[in-house]
Amino acid sequence: MTEAHPFYDMHEHGFVRIATATPSSRTADVAFNTAGVLAEARKAHDANVDLVVFPELTLSSYAIDDLLLQHALIERVEAALAEVVAASADLHPVLVLGAPLKRADKLYNCAVVIAHGQILGVVPKSFLPNYREFYEKRHFAHGRGCTDLWMALAGEEVPFGTDLIFAAANLPGFRFGVEICEDFWAPVPPGMQAAMAGALILCNLSASPVTIGRADDRHLHCRSSASRAIAAYVYSASGYGESTTDLAWDGQSVIYEMSTLLAQSERFDRAGELTI
Repeated sequence: MTEAHPFYDMHEHGFVRIATATPSSRTADVAFNTAGVLAEARKAHDANVDLVVFPELTLSSYAIDDLLLQHALIERVEAALAEVVAASADLHPVLVLGAPLKRADKLYNCAVVIAHGQILGVVPKSFLPNYREFYEKRHFAHGRGCTDLWMALAGEEVPFGTDLIFAAANLPGFRFGVEICEDFWAPVPPGMQAAMAGALILCNLSASPVTIGRADDRHLHCRSSASRAIAAYVYSASGYGESTTDLAWDGQSVIYEMSTLLAQSERFDRAGELTI
């Protein structure tokens, strides 16, 4: 059988296929959450996706309060990351997922970028919400000023900081930066700094509980961020399985290219969902 002509490969025309993933989750059940991540990652692989963005604190879940201060949980998250890294060796997509991680005796709310059996880098959250339902400063250190740093993770020394831009050597223009939830509500979001440093895709891992009007606000922020940065904006929020003790979660995910909405998830879906 003759091979398809390169003309029919979207990468030859400067396109990449992006997805958001909202896996099934359980609060503080790292093993269950890891299985959900790998299930969505395999679906993305089968769909020829190049980049998958998961919600904030994917492996631990977000709404677990002081369980974040338990060493056993953090150790289990690190072991789960090693599991995901090993599995990624056989998967095509770059995975961007959330995890609470310790560096230099400080706990950070992080995005971990994984591809082909390697951790490419770890990006800590810059702006920690500490109002109304949010209490992140009790648990996490902020990532502002964390640049040119490294950390030990899953048996590797990996880049750590808010100054990381990820790029594919074989796909010109496939360059992305990462911010986490509250970061894009800040006056000067880290994503805009990433765009000025050359990122053409901005990824946001979010938890963001739903309130009246919140879905419209997210659309507004994602659209304006994509438009101002002249980039794609990929937003993935936590959904079913997060704790509903105080909050509700809708699993809203959207993908914008500049000011155009390309894809969005079905909100309040109880099953794992991949949006391409």
